[in-house]
Amino acid sequence: MKLKSAIIPLTAAIGLAFAGSAFSQEVVKIAHVGPLSGPNAHMGKDNENGARMAVDELNAKGFTIGGKKVKFELVGEDDASDPKQATAVATKLVDQKVAAVIGHLNSGTTIPASKIYSDAGIPQVSPSATNPKYTQQGFKTAFRVVANDAQLGAALGKYAVQKLGTKQIAVIDDRTAYGQGVAEEFAKGAQAAGGTIVGKQFTNDKATDFNAILTSIKSKKPEVVFFGGMDAVGGPMLRQMKQLGITAKFMGGDGICTGSLPGLAGDGLGDDQVVCAEAGGVDDAGKKGMDDFRAAYKKKFGIDVVYNAAYAYDATLTVADAMAKAGSADPKKYLPELAKISHKGVTGVIAFDAKGDIKDGSLTLYTYKNGQRTLLAVTK
Repeated sequence: MKLKSAIIPLTAAIGLAFAGSAFSQEVVKIAHVGPLSGPNAHMGKDNENGARMAVDELNAKGFTIGGKKVKFELVGEDDASDPKQATAVATKLVDQKVAAVIGHLNSGTTIPASKIYSDAGIPQVSPSATNPKYTQQGFKTAFRVVANDAQLGAALGKYAVQKLGTKQIAVIDDRTAYGQGVAEEFAKGAQAAGGTIVGKQFTNDKATDFNAILTSIKSKKPEVVFFGGMDAVGGPMLRQMKQLGITAKFMGGDGICTGSLPGLAGDGLGDDQVVCAEAGGVDDAGKKGMDDFRAAYKKKFGIDVVYNAAYAYDATLTVADAMAKAGSADPKKYLPELAKISHKGVTGVIAFDAKGDIKDGSLTLYTYKNGQRTLLAVTK
């Protein structure tokens, strides 16, 4: 009896020791927020997948912070591309005491949420929001890993006039912070290069019928139609342009510059008809790394990259790098390291200026041929 009673406590003690070791591992919560429902859900899920790849890789490597092994947990939230839902989600994440936020996807959700994260001192790194206002609010917690609309719109406007040789240009936007912002910057760039804006129209980010605005634009005989918005609207717009006999080039920002556009546009997408720019991109030296990422993404999720997954991946790893440099996952302690970080990512070197914008942000111009996105140029 004495021997048996001695063995039981010893076994229990060993079990408790192992349990204590497992549970002592620190869990670091990193949130990703984007539209997981609604017309932009395919883009939001793509970004979330990029963040998940990063988290899974960090955990597989046994990442340490301050000499202590940590486990990262990705907290995924849906803002449905809706500003009100975005602020509600942001408040929820603050209450959950997440260490960082990757997101949001849309400028219209990123900007209102940024005030909530700033007040709580939680770093926010957007992999896709491009409206300049996001980093012009003076928030020390706001960062982005892609170029902004001022850079992207100006480059596209200049390209339309100088490279495509067009002068008559019509502009449509979807009235969102992103769509309206990039359209305005494009118009400025085109006019500065000598182009003429012959018509301006607007729709909304859930519209499906564009007959009235396209008919009005057709009468102006534009050589280029620029659309500020996302592919879920841009694709059907291309279909209706074809139905109305509008043969103008169709241009847009990274919102339409996706792998999903051909399916959304169908037979409305002609070879070389679309010219779009992605707020990011790699030069020849970075091509292999990006190709490897895309292959790994497809192997993991069974689908091709849709949008900015690589930027969400880099944003997540950049945050983890800052935590490692600070020796802490406490936002107050690692935020200074994030602000001065230089992280070599798949998309290039991630380093921020004083406002939180990416330094030397690249832009990649594409067209579509045979239903496939084709590289035109990488510029800065």
